[in-house]
Amino acid sequence: MRIKIGVLGKANIALRSIIPTLAELSDQFEIVAIATRSKADGESDINGIPVIEGYDQLLDIDTLDAVYIPLPIGMHYEWIRKALNKGLHVWVEKSLASTESEVKELISLAKEKQLVVLESFQFRFHKQLKSIQESLKDGIIGEVRSFRASFGFPPFPDADNIRYQKSLGGGALLDAGAYTLKTAALFLGKDVEVVAAQLAMDEDRQVDIYGNGMLKTKDGAATAQVSFGFDNFYQCGIEVWGSKGKLFTNRLFTARKGFVPQMTIETNEGSKTVDLPEDDAFTNIALHFHKMLKDKDSDLRNEEYEQNLLQAKLIESFKQKSI
Repeated sequence: MRIKIGVLGKANIALRSIIPTLAELSDQFEIVAIATRSKADGESDINGIPVIEGYDQLLDIDTLDAVYIPLPIGMHYEWIRKALNKGLHVWVEKSLASTESEVKELISLAKEKQLVVLESFQFRFHKQLKSIQESLKDGIIGEVRSFRASFGFPPFPDADNIRYQKSLGGGALLDAGAYTLKTAALFLGKDVEVVAAQLAMDEDRQVDIYGNGMLKTKDGAATAQVSFGFDNFYQCGIEVWGSKGKLFTNRLFTARKGFVPQMTIETNEGSKTVDLPEDDAFTNIALHFHKMLKDKDSDLRNEEYEQNLLQAKLIESFKQKSI
């Protein structure tokens, strides 16, 4: 099955990673067109892919099966809803929408129309994550007592960056913070909940620029601490503290093709750093999307629905706890 897919917008992530990945997977995908709000003078194609003016014009293409949406978060709800109502499967950049109520409505619509909605946390599909999870399952550090996720970076040089614009769904929580909440749920389980949260606001821009929080499982003693921001020394990883040791890594979210991630384990026997498998998470998430459309696997689709709803619930709870 060759999926005909359109791309809404020319975001950096689309041009740098997703479009090249889809182009390489030519047996699985055909990129029909890239839609822009307005075409630059003389711009008729990008690497041979037609460029059309207007997002609605893309959604009106009869042969389309799916869309990839890398628009600013504040625009996701409108264009996901339009795509679903056109009968199109959706692969969208994180965060899926700006509020929990928007996500609930979109997932309800997707279920009704039996369509896929994939939120693009590509790190879920990197072998690094599976290796770490298997090491913990094997008891390498004993019983897990606490988990810490950190994702933050220095301020962006461009003052008009979309992440600083409230009207476009800006703010650190919906961007970097979303990764830390996602990992808390992946490592502690689906019954995890936010118990404390703090967001620091940029009063001029009216968006949050960094935050910290704590989550716990409803029926267990394990907790998670999350930290994120746009005004931070760079961090991009996790630390898991157990009864017999500690495990940590610092490239969980951004390990690109060809990069060899590392995991450090500390126990009473000493410290060792282990190379983890290199992988291509963008190819893997694209193939996951293809599999859900091709096989119409209800279990896979339902798992994505559940993950989308849990993620939205955690984000909303974080917002409320920080007030």
